[in-house]
Amino acid sequence: MKNSIFLLVFMILALSINVNSQWLRVTNGLGGINVTVYTLAANSNTIFAGNYGGVYKTTNNGTNWTQTTLNNRYIDALAVNSNNIFAGSSGVSGPYFGVYLSTNNGSIWTQTSLNDRNIYSLAINGSNIFAGTGGLYGVYASTNNGANWIQTSLNNRSVTSIAVNGNNIFAGTAVYGVYLSTDNGISWSQTSLNNRSINSLVINGNDIFAGTFGYGIYLSTNNGANWSQTTLNNLHIYSLAISGNNIFAGTGGSGVYVSNNYGISWTQRNEGFGNYSSQIFACCIFNNYVFVGADSGGVYRRPLSELTGIQPVSNEIPEEFSLEQNYPNPFNPTTNLKFQMPNEAFVKLIVFDVLGREIAVLVNEELNAGTYEVEFDGTNLPSGVYFYKLVSGDFVETKKMVLVK
Repeated sequence: MKNSIFLLVFMILALSINVNSQWLRVTNGLGGINVTVYTLAANSNTIFAGNYGGVYKTTNNGTNWTQTTLNNRYIDALAVNSNNIFAGSSGVSGPYFGVYLSTNNGSIWTQTSLNDRNIYSLAINGSNIFAGTGGLYGVYASTNNGANWIQTSLNNRSVTSIAVNGNNIFAGTAVYGVYLSTDNGISWSQTSLNNRSINSLVINGNDIFAGTFGYGIYLSTNNGANWSQTTLNNLHIYSLAISGNNIFAGTGGSGVYVSNNYGISWTQRNEGFGNYSSQIFACCIFNNYVFVGADSGGVYRRPLSELTGIQPVSNEIPEEFSLEQNYPNPFNPTTNLKFQMPNEAFVKLIVFDVLGREIAVLVNEELNAGTYEVEFDGTNLPSGVYFYKLVSGDFVETKKMVLVK
């Protein structure tokens, strides 16, 4: 009898874990059950979604969505800077093309003077706005928050993605790869990734990930000078997002792939998608969740911790911050790092070498109080001494570990 009860409890627990550890569909108010979401963007308290019915927004992590007054346009691109929301429209005729702006978090919209182009991508750098267009019109730039626009010298390509890092502007094009401007869009040069169609770009410091059509993901670790193809190398990549050492890729036909070691290896994570995992057009990280926009599936969300390898290992609330010694140690090639936190806080866990060079960012997010464990993979590192440091507010602790191959 006791064994039967134990087995029943175990099965219920296992089922509960399986149900909770998956993508949750959040489409209430998003314009229909089978709506397609093409783009997602967020500020500090709101997520915005663009589809063929306009712009929608949610302030409760997707539980409920409301349609904004920009409600009769095809929206392919969104970019957010505080309460300023830019929306790029395409796919319709006449004077409804171009870029729209809301200065009050999406309540009211006005069409900017860039009103006669299909807009496929948008990026913001302060008051500088960059718009990637279709029809071989290239990149347009505004230096006054969208009031006026000029066509840049990159004016003969379809630009499907844009990413900004300071004065460096990266433009992903159809067929001709990635272009770079180092002077805030005045002049452009074609990078060595020059023969691929680029659907998505994401930047982390000097590192740029490029999602291509049919050739997977490329990585440059020197600001675009050189590129290498990652092991995710044979899929259409429509969207990318990054959190610390974790890369999220939305594909065409294969759902979501996740890398927890900066693109070295990838795992397909489609639990809960059902029949709606074929095309993932958008990916956004917000409020400790990963949100994705799917073809005919609307928006799905999933806790970031489920996908990053950061595993909560205890529900008890610790009395103080602490960082434990890694195990095993020495290790080859993986080891586990455990830390505790007594309250909700922003945490950063980094690995660096004996020269102080940053090797990996394992955690870079806000976490609830508890005990957590994360795996570090040293497959591509030489044998030697490494250090890992936990930083949260005033708490800083560093420990040593040894990689032996």
